[in-house]
Amino acid sequence: MVTFSPAQVCVTIGKAGKTKCNLPAFNMLVRAFLAGAYIAMGAALATVGSTGVSAVFGAGISQVVTGALFPIGLIIIVLTGAELFTGDAMFAPMAVLQGHVGIGRLAYLWIVVYIGNLIGSLFMAFLMSYGPYTSWSAAGVATVTAFGLRAIAIGTAKVSYTGAMGILSCFFKAILCNWLVCLALFLGLAADDVIGKIVAIWFPIMAFVASGFEHCVANMYFIPAAIITNGFTGNTVAGLDWVGMWTNNIIWATLGNIVGAVIFMAIVYYYCYKSEICALCETK
Repeated sequence: MVTFSPAQVCVTIGKAGKTKCNLPAFNMLVRAFLAGAYIAMGAALATVGSTGVSAVFGAGISQVVTGALFPIGLIIIVLTGAELFTGDAMFAPMAVLQGHVGIGRLAYLWIVVYIGNLIGSLFMAFLMSYGPYTSWSAAGVATVTAFGLRAIAIGTAKVSYTGAMGILSCFFKAILCNWLVCLALFLGLAADDVIGKIVAIWFPIMAFVASGFEHCVANMYFIPAAIITNGFTGNTVAGLDWVGMWTNNIIWATLGNIVGAVIFMAIVYYYCYKSEICALCETK
């Protein structure tokens, strides 16, 4: 297994960010759609796999199980070259800092990828809500399954951030989340083989999920899946609607994810290894 130095990884991130920023719009949108769907696949597995765990083993073990299952989504994204907004929140700024692209290209990447991630996440939320989260009678009447109830519980918790302190809590959790997500991508790039990449990605992603941090793209699946599935119950849950999805979570999660990636990863690592990065760029 080949391991690259932090400075070498920073150079790789900058060059990858340049490539990402220059993708054709539709190509970028398709890759982003796939990434949204892949994150949702990991989220769906985590939802199903953690159902009933808390009642038997307690809340802590339930969180660990959820975290252990979720990383499959990012692993698929990295190995297939899909485009994830939270990762691009580090890649594009690093490309800007290294002089490969301008702010306009960064904005272009972020906007297109964000939209694509949202579409892919909503697509998976619809499939899961009408699939494993419900069972259907011959008359076409839906009954929410145990997995669906777990999905509703997860979504309900994610729209519980109300008031100034609730919003601040979501924002702080989102900073911590994307700090770990981008560290997972950073560590994955330090390895030159598939197994090394998988192991490097798995641990930080497990840590963010098990710790209860907030990931805007994952929440583009978790909350819509809860909204759609809850519709079959006939119950009304405060904040669990299409407006609450944005005002109680995703807006603040997105902003926090950006801060975590831009400040704590792109800027900090560029500052720490600037001289080595410049030397490596000059020799290539």
